[in-house]
Amino acid sequence: MTETNRPTAMRTHLCGVLRKADVGTTVRLCGWVARRREHGEHLAFVDLRDHTGIVQCVIDHATDVRHEWVIALTGTVRERPEGTVNPGIGTGEIEIGDCTVEVLNEAEPPPFAVDDRAEADEPVRLRYRYVDLRRPRLQRNLRLRSRVNAAIRAAMVRQGFVEIETPLLWAPTPEGSREFSVPSRLHHGSFYALPQSPQLAKQLLMVGGFDRYFQIARCLRDEDLRADRQFEFMQLDMECSFASQDDVMGFVSEAVLDAAEAATGERPPPIEHMTWADARDRFGTDKPDLRFGMELTDLTSVFAQTEVKAFSSPATKAIVVQDGAALPRSKLDELTEQAKRAGAAGLAWFRVVESGGAGPGPGLDGPLARHLSEEETVRLLERTKAEPGDLILVVSDTYTTACAVLGTLRVAIGAPPVGQGPHRYVWVVDFPMFEGIGADGNPQPAHHPFTMPYAEDLPLLASDPLAVRSQAYDLVLNGWELGSGSVRIHRRETQSQVFSALGIGPEEAEARFGFLLGAFRYGAPPHAGFAFGVDRLAAILAGEENIREVIAYPKTQSGADLLTGAPTPLPPTQLVELGIRVAAPPPGPSSS
Repeated sequence: MTETNRPTAMRTHLCGVLRKADVGTTVRLCGWVARRREHGEHLAFVDLRDHTGIVQCVIDHATDVRHEWVIALTGTVRERPEGTVNPGIGTGEIEIGDCTVEVLNEAEPPPFAVDDRAEADEPVRLRYRYVDLRRPRLQRNLRLRSRVNAAIRAAMVRQGFVEIETPLLWAPTPEGSREFSVPSRLHHGSFYALPQSPQLAKQLLMVGGFDRYFQIARCLRDEDLRADRQFEFMQLDMECSFASQDDVMGFVSEAVLDAAEAATGERPPPIEHMTWADARDRFGTDKPDLRFGMELTDLTSVFAQTEVKAFSSPATKAIVVQDGAALPRSKLDELTEQAKRAGAAGLAWFRVVESGGAGPGPGLDGPLARHLSEEETVRLLERTKAEPGDLILVVSDTYTTACAVLGTLRVAIGAPPVGQGPHRYVWVVDFPMFEGIGADGNPQPAHHPFTMPYAEDLPLLASDPLAVRSQAYDLVLNGWELGSGSVRIHRRETQSQVFSALGIGPEEAEARFGFLLGAFRYGAPPHAGFAFGVDRLAAILAGEENIREVIAYPKTQSGADLLTGAPTPLPPTQLVELGIRVAAPPPGPSSS
């Protein structure tokens, strides 16, 4: 007997596990009435459902059971009559006969069908989430997520990590996202912050000698919601002392591959590595989707001496859309507008045709084709390896813009849905320490300000901060960033150098991070860590485009909880107790 079929006081078996081998067994089942069908004057068929599936039961016609009633049923497993086998379900060869029924609870008709054949409107699904959760899709997804969590936890424990819970009421942290604030009743005018991550808490655990820490942590960020983001999210959070970047990636890879195997039954191959610069150069993004080709090609040298003004920018890059020459002009105009919205001045396109007219071999057709020299045409075709029937899309701009725009078009044209196709994991390493200069003239951290620069780049912090590389690394799956990590700064003087480069002076640093800097004075070991989103991983493994489908009680895109009505105003007496006065909302779209 499997653990999933362990009997309880009310039932001997689960509905979906019964098979032909159980014929002759007397069983007691519990579940919901998925369907009732009349069969003559004396008998009725009831499909009884629990989380394992559906089984057909034959009951007395006079027995009153209706859709979604909760019942217990006792009967004998028997083979279905010849010609009535249902190969579409696991229990399709058997049925339960000689049934007696006990009604455990009646039910009103549900607001939508409790199956996967028709999709209800999302607001209705979220308002009646307890009904939605009965559907096979949600049952499958949340149980898959449970297997993912269990596999992650087992992998981390097996590798010597200790599970430690960190506080939800914490101090503000510089993670770059808006935090949720919680007023203190005992300290009027003061607030806790709900953690964006346990970043500082886990670094302090390293100082405390817990050299391998992990938890599946709940984190919160007050940011706009989208397909891969909710206010609340769960992440595998880990930190390790006396470890390198490669050590951390090895630990995390083991956990991720175990989770994938637990969810899908197949273990992915070892995870490949790619530098940030290579990812941007080949795929136009630091979140490359490796399930399909269409890699970027550098054409800058091809047009180094060009007289075509459209290609005279510092960098020129291209992608080839296989068999894309058949795209209509309306689609090409749409791609051009998309390129402009992504930041490009324009988009050049060329159809590859069988003959170029000026000589043997393929040629080009398009608005700019006749302006290219014969040498430029030949070199363009050689460099892109485009064949007749293909489409070449070209962006000439700054290197950063050309990569980003073509990376966006590449995904828009070629990417399969996130959960479809092979699962292609990749580690992206060697990120820049800073991602640009802010309005205040200070560099902006690409990850967080506790990331260790490469030792050889430390002298550049003051003179050329944008050239500094960090020991940071991201894990990407099918174009989604699963998570980020880095080797941490563990020396007070190095942390002060980075704060100085960010424009954070000694007094501000002490006020905001004094507890961390103080800990560095008492023997902080070298350490590194990582965190990845369990919601995102589970969604992809479940074949879902939106993480709401793997979360039991998600919020809407506006941040509302339609089930409970949250957020709601507090009673005036509670506001007084907390020392809060509610002001009018600020002007703008959010107040309309």
